[in-house]
Amino acid sequence: MNRKQYNSDTRYEKVFHNMELLGIVDITTNRQHRNGTVVWRLPIKNNNSGKTFIEVASFSTGYVRNQNSGYSNYQLNKRCEGKPEYFDSGRLDELGRPMYTKFTTKRCVLIPIEIDRLEYLISYCLKNYYIKRANQVVEGKYVSQWYHDWSLERANETYSENTGAMARINDLEEKLDAMTEDRDCKSDRVINLSLQYEVLQNKLATIKRISE
Repeated sequence: MNRKQYNSDTRYEKVFHNMELLGIVDITTNRQHRNGTVVWRLPIKNNNSGKTFIEVASFSTGYVRNQNSGYSNYQLNKRCEGKPEYFDSGRLDELGRPMYTKFTTKRCVLIPIEIDRLEYLISYCLKNYYIKRANQVVEGKYVSQWYHDWSLERANETYSENTGAMARINDLEEKLDAMTEDRDCKSDRVINLSLQYEVLQNKLATIKRISE
C-alpha cells in the first residue's frame, strides 16, 4: 500500500501514523497488493540470524503472520478452542459398545476485515516486539517508557551517591591537611628548641673556660 491508500480513511491514517512513529515500513509488492496482502518490515532484527529485519503480513484470508522469524511463516492470530472431534478408539465398554476418544484442538480466530487486521498487527507488534525487545530496536530509536524512567531514576541515585562520597572525601582531605600542617609546626618548634639548647650549652662551656 502507498501513502495515498493509507490516507483514504481515518482508521488507515491512524495506522500509518503509528507506523511512522514505530519506524515500520510497508514493503508490499504490486503482486501482493493485487492479492490483498500487506507486508510490513519492522526496525528490529530477528533473533535467529541477527541479519534480517522482522517482517509481518496481513492476508485477505483473515490471517496475520510473521514472515521470517522461524523456519516457516507462522500465524499471529489469537487462538481459541475448536469444536471437539471424536475418534473410534477400537475398544468396547462393558456392554460391548464402541468407545470413542475426544480430541480438541486450538484454531486461529480469523480477522476478515483488512483495517481490523492492520490495527491488530500494530498492537501485536508493539506488545511483543517493541516493548518486550526494546533494546534490540535498530539504533535505539525506541525505548519503552518504564525503562526510560527507571534508567533516569538510577542515574539520579548514582549521581547523589557520588556527590555525597566526594564531599566526604574532600572533608577527610581537609582534615588530613590540617593535621599535617599542625605536625609540621610542632616539628619546627622542636627543632628551634634544640638549636637554642645547643647555643646555651656552648655559652656555658665558654664561660667555664674563661673562669678557669
